[in-house]
Amino acid sequence: MISLTVAAVVFGVVFLAELPDKTALAGLVLGTRYRASYVFAGVAAAFALHVVLAVAAGSVLTLLPQQIVQALTGVLFLGGAAVLLLRKGEDEEEVRKPENQSFWKVSGAGFMLILVAEFGDLTQIMTANLAARYDDPLSVGLGAVLALWAVAGLGIVGGKALMTKVPLRLITQIAALVMLALGLWSLGEAVTG
Repeated sequence: MISLTVAAVVFGVVFLAELPDKTALAGLVLGTRYRASYVFAGVAAAFALHVVLAVAAGSVLTLLPQQIVQALTGVLFLGGAAVLLLRKGEDEEEVRKPENQSFWKVSGAGFMLILVAEFGDLTQIMTANLAARYDDPLSVGLGAVLALWAVAGLGIVGGKALMTKVPLRLITQIAALVMLALGLWSLGEAVTG
């Protein structure tokens, strides 16, 4: 049986921890470029997998080498920045067309980005710890996955809303610079950690 109290506590803790994280930025960037439903499907699947792993493995995930996770995250962000900066100019209407990118390509990109970037992340570790603390894997899993989906949804919707107010080229340049900074920061953490 699911405890709504435990699920609500976990939702609040995970939502607040994830809101300022790189995931919201990743969702925002992907949301400006691709169909929101495609992005959300991939991101939601990756978060569901992370929650299952966190709840199932508990604190074992905290034993993974953080330097490797940071290095992979850094490389992914640098690669994303390079793709954004090197991409030829696109018309904003072209980007909005659903047929511009296939479901599998877009959702797969969102899935892989979140899968690697969030592996061993604070919220995954928190979820594992909360699962151990409450000894209620279903309630903890439900609260955590709903919180992560909510943050991702806010980021993706924010990206779509931002695109109506700001030119796509400017959004792309700013996103590339932020991803470049996150990539360098993650690589720095991998080297110094």
